[in-house]
This record gives sequence, structure tokens and C-alpha cells, in this order.
Amino acid sequence: MTGDLIKAKVISAKLLTAVEAIMIKKFELPENHSNIGIFTTETDEAGYVAIDESTKEANICAAYARSSYGGLGCENGGQMLGVISGTSIDDVKAGLSYIIDFVNSKAGLYSANDEASITYFAQTIASIGSYFSKRLNLPKGTSIAYVSAPPLEGIIGVDEVLRTTEVKIVEFWDTPTTSNRSGAIFTGTSSDCDAACSVFAQAVINCVKIQVDL
Repeated sequence: MTGDLIKAKVISAKLLTAVEAIMIKKFELPENHSNIGIFTTETDEAGYVAIDESTKEANICAAYARSSYGGLGCENGGQMLGVISGTSIDDVKAGLSYIIDFVNSKAGLYSANDEASITYFAQTIASIGSYFSKRLNLPKGTSIAYVSAPPLEGIIGVDEVLRTTEVKIVEFWDTPTTSNRSGAIFTGTSSDCDAACSVFAQAVINCVKIQVDL
């Protein structure tokens, strides 16, 4: 049904200890961060939010987070690859465990039609961690709304949010993207971000209902 949650899931998660110099260089790991956790998620949006949340729950750094081309639906490739790092194995293990729990139970896409053939993502992060703080150049603890949808629907949704809510846009992307979606990240009060997510969701659903509107 329209608006139903389609739960995200972690496809794979592995812990690597005492990684070699090439890995440290590739992922630009902080000094003494020789232990890493690697994970892939079925949907990239959930992975990005999860890696940020993990920086608040464990003594780790978000070392790498990228979407993959054509990853959605791949049996083991996933749509997003994330890497966290830490000085101790226990810290990285704790961060990876939190990511797995968050993705599998607290994140997902929503159906924009009854068939769930079109989906959108809309989630408020009430207090960002170090990953989004660095990516967006915002103070830790800032509230954001993270939204995305298919290319056309996403643009319509972002436009509606900017027209009707009090949030400020801090990142916007349209196609071509690795995951063939468009979306944005907004900032404001937590309640304003909730409103932005609601407006975006309704705009996407309305767009799907009437696909040609001249």
C-alpha cells in the first residue's frame, strides 16, 4: 500500500583488523586507526544515515561511504559501501553492530504507490554525528531532513519543500547519480525537518498518482 515502510537491510558486514598500509592510505584512516568495519546495504540512504548514527554511539570514525552503480537488487554488491575505523577492535565491532541494527530495524524506503514499484526515502535525523557534520559543514547536533526519490519525483518533492516549509537546503542532487535518484538534505529545527519529510512524501505520492500534468 502507498506509504508502507519497506525495510532496509544490511547485505554484508565484515571486521578487518590490523589492515595493511594500502588500506590506510586508500581510506585516509586517522592515525592508529588500523581496524576497520566494512558493510554494504541494500539501499544507500539507509547506509548513510546508519554510518552517521554509529559515530554517535561508538568511538569510531566514518572513513568511507559511497553509492555503487547499479547496486540495488544485487545479491551481494549492495547499493552502498561503508567503512568505519577505530583504534580498538571492540570499538569497531560496536560501531558495526550498531549499523546492522539501525539499518535492519530503523530505516527503509516508503512505497509511493500501492504496488510499491516506486519508492521514496524521507527521514529526520534530530542530531547529526560526525559523518554528516563533515559532509555538510554543519555543527554536530544539528537537525536535518534527508529525502530522495526517483529523478523526476525527487525534484518535484524538493521544490515543494522549498516552497512550503521553513527548512534550508544544504545539499541537492539530481541525475545522473550512481543510484539514479534525486533528493536533498535540509536543515532546520527538528519539527521543521519533520514537516519537510512529510511535505516531500506527499509531493512524491501526488506526482506518482498523476504522472503527466500539463
